[in-house]
Amino acid sequence: MRSLWPSCPERGDVALIVLAADKGAPGVTTAATALGAVWPRPVLVAECDPAGGDLAYRLPAADGGMLNPGRGLLTLGATARRGLAPEQIHEHTQKIVGGLDVLAGLTHGEQAAGLTWMWGPLGRALAAMPHADVLADCGRLGGHPQLNDLIAEAELVVLFTRASLDHVAHLRERLAIMQKGPQVGVVVIADSRQYRSSVDEVRRIVAATHTTTNREVSFVAGLAYDPKGAELLGGQWGGRLDRSLLIRTARELAGRLADSVHAPEPAR
Repeated sequence: MRSLWPSCPERGDVALIVLAADKGAPGVTTAATALGAVWPRPVLVAECDPAGGDLAYRLPAADGGMLNPGRGLLTLGATARRGLAPEQIHEHTQKIVGGLDVLAGLTHGEQAAGLTWMWGPLGRALAAMPHADVLADCGRLGGHPQLNDLIAEAELVVLFTRASLDHVAHLRERLAIMQKGPQVGVVVIADSRQYRSSVDEVRRIVAATHTTTNREVSFVAGLAYDPKGAELLGGQWGGRLDRSLLIRTARELAGRLADSVHAPEPAR
């Protein structure tokens, strides 16, 4: 079985990238895992959805067994009330098949009630992670305002949407109310049969509504809607996954995102 993860180059600059969606636009966890699988730099996928997630139940551990759902964001919060340093985070991460480091999130939304203090310190710690970029899966925005404290620490916020009218309408509303700060990109989860046209249509709408949302969008890109590829991502690793449309488009997107947060220094 061939790992999809690249070797770890030495570097000093790191970035926190928030991946999120608005109402009616699922697929953030699949996108985060696919991007982590092909990320061109060392990376940690952190499940930071206050509503709870299913990463621990969806992906197999490196030994082929189950991830421990009790180890991750919840145990990190229990040990970090007196301060949270970036070096502490790896003590609560786990590896999935293929070698990707993940920080499993809460298993249900009720657990977030006692962790309202944590999102700002967590964002600062993730943004300062040594030797690794962080892809923070923040799920659907809007239900937990305290998550804005984490988002404010990001270098890039990526909003996922579908090309349908209702999804794009929610996207426009989200762009209008987002706080100023990190640069924002939009990714369209598009069916392969209308992939380019769907991305182009959303790009046109976002560009046309810039004056009304008053929010600059750095780019509009795409990621394939590929249920079979997503199933392979859930444990059946190998060449078939590497050739899937999901991974092929994720590799292109990962390169674009990494370049946007690690722009080369201008020549002197």
